[in-house]
Amino acid sequence: MYKIISDSACDLSKEYVEKNDITVVPFSVSFDQEHYLKDGIDITRDEFYTRLVNENVFPKSSLPSVEEYMDTFLEYVKQDIPVICLTISLVLSGSYNSARTAADLIKEDYPDAKIAVFDSKQNTATQALLVNEIVRMKNDGLNFEEAVEKIEKLIPTAIIFFTVGSLDYLRIGGRIGKLASIATGKLGIKPIILLKNGELGLGGIGRSRAKLKKAVLDTVNKHFTDNNLSKDDYNFNVGWGYDKEEGAEFLKDAESTLGVKCLDELNVDIGMTTAVHTGPYPIGVGIIQKYETLK
Repeated sequence: MYKIISDSACDLSKEYVEKNDITVVPFSVSFDQEHYLKDGIDITRDEFYTRLVNENVFPKSSLPSVEEYMDTFLEYVKQDIPVICLTISLVLSGSYNSARTAADLIKEDYPDAKIAVFDSKQNTATQALLVNEIVRMKNDGLNFEEAVEKIEKLIPTAIIFFTVGSLDYLRIGGRIGKLASIATGKLGIKPIILLKNGELGLGGIGRSRAKLKKAVLDTVNKHFTDNNLSKDDYNFNVGWGYDKEEGAEFLKDAESTLGVKCLDELNVDIGMTTAVHTGPYPIGVGIIQKYETLK
């Protein structure tokens, strides 16, 4: 029916990607700004985090090139298979621009090609949730045009609520913006950060890790209460960084506090594309509305 493609910022597991026939276009990462390693190909997530923690470095990421997207798209365009491509938020990376340019160039030679490129306006856990909704649509028999229409409505419903272990990575990467003014290292304050519609916002503040994680969950509950939303209409997942044991414990707390069951296949080990900007200890909850409940 159509091919689903995402950049590697979605952090979906190898098992999930293979099971659902998803093609992932990798980001690259560099520790010296000279040698770049492809995500999941030249370096694994665990190898990346080990270096990040032990070497106390601030690596850089590099987005997929136009050529990489063209090569990926053409494989399916030549078979007359429509393509739906999802990228990390344009606020965080230019991956969408690379994919969009690749699609435009291909259509010069293949004017009838069906290639829909979406800026997910999300990252990691919520990008994974959005990919999963497209998979569900495909499995439920929605055609290309129907899926494209639903995706446009789904994107604004996705939010990730998270916190980090250190603000240094966000600050150095230029991703923190106005948040820096309320979260200074001198005071030891860190924010609860929301990513919605491509915008980073403030959901609260705190000092201790335990209180910050609790505040993340409280902020999720508040979002549903304040907006009169039903959790039954949403899918949830959890994402964590280097500390997998902390992630497993946070998952239990999230399901208990929120009164939901997170999607097992969609709980993500936050990958290197995100960790370059968040450091080794991001942790949070992602939500997205189920496509069938959209009005």
